[in-house]
Amino acid sequence: MKYYFEGIPILKYGEIWDKYTDKERLQYALGGLLYTPASNEKIVQTLLEQKYPHLKAWAFCLEDSIQENGLLEAEKRLVDSLRQLNDAVLTKRLAISDMPLLFIRVRSAAHLARFYPQIASYDHLLTGFIAPKFEPQNMKDYGEWLKALNHNREFPLYLMPILESESIIDLRQRLDNLSILKDYLDTIQPWILNIRVGGNDFANRFALRRNIHQNIYEIGLLNSVLMDILNIFGSDYVVSAPVWEYFGTAEEMAWQKGLQEELKLDRLNGFIGKTAIHPAQLSLINRALLVSEEDYQDALQIVQWSPDETLGVIKGVGSKRMNETRVHKRWAKKILALADIYGVTTNNDEQ
Repeated sequence: MKYYFEGIPILKYGEIWDKYTDKERLQYALGGLLYTPASNEKIVQTLLEQKYPHLKAWAFCLEDSIQENGLLEAEKRLVDSLRQLNDAVLTKRLAISDMPLLFIRVRSAAHLARFYPQIASYDHLLTGFIAPKFEPQNMKDYGEWLKALNHNREFPLYLMPILESESIIDLRQRLDNLSILKDYLDTIQPWILNIRVGGNDFANRFALRRNIHQNIYEIGLLNSVLMDILNIFGSDYVVSAPVWEYFGTAEEMAWQKGLQEELKLDRLNGFIGKTAIHPAQLSLINRALLVSEEDYQDALQIVQWSPDETLGVIKGVGSKRMNETRVHKRWAKKILALADIYGVTTNNDEQ
């Protein structure tokens, strides 16, 4: 699966990957995770037609996007969509390697346990499940189910917890609860693909909302929550940035400019990827994950550092900055992983 962007010079294309790719690479591959209600009747058509070339990960939502009185109908629609997709794979009209990573967002661990038997025959199409409002009170319910599901399984089904609950927003208990979650997730880390963050839930607590010309980092209360999450999880997990809730046509520039500004801050602060609510957002999100040639060459220099070298520092490839083999090693490995997935641009101004 290769991506390019018109008008942007590309030095290296992203390499082919799919749901069977090892987690160390796959965790970087979600890019823009597009949400759609599970009741969407065009899921199969969209995938057969490969309608959205930048769609790398797709979440079928059975939670906030579905009213309680529409849940059973949405479940039936999703089961039918998965059945049709499975038929398409069996008849070779569609290959799993040509599909985005597919996830189901459930309502709770109990809902997951109830609904899973309905789609068990088609779970080989899925990459995993999304757990909303993940917190200490429900983490073990999800975790025990996840461990049982993956017992003796050849290819894993992953879980992506969303940190968005009241117990995380409230400063008086935030760090304790984030630490509890981190300690528990570490026990099931092989099956945790990403940590997701629910920005709108955080904003709702304080009755706040950014406009099209603002970014989430300008809201001090929300910035505080996001930084605490990155501080606890960012060194051991890929953490994805909150949704940008504005979209429009290609000719309408305000939403694009706002999203691009927020994406720069996402990347600078350590987020990788972003939740998307409209296909128009996907190319911008994926574009923001391209690696500049300067970063790529410096990362190669750092990971290829010979142990026989007497110096631990050297000028970067462009002679504009200093590279330190020990200080920048983890950064370099991340850059090379992103380069493998998204590619490298010769335009160093992209980042």
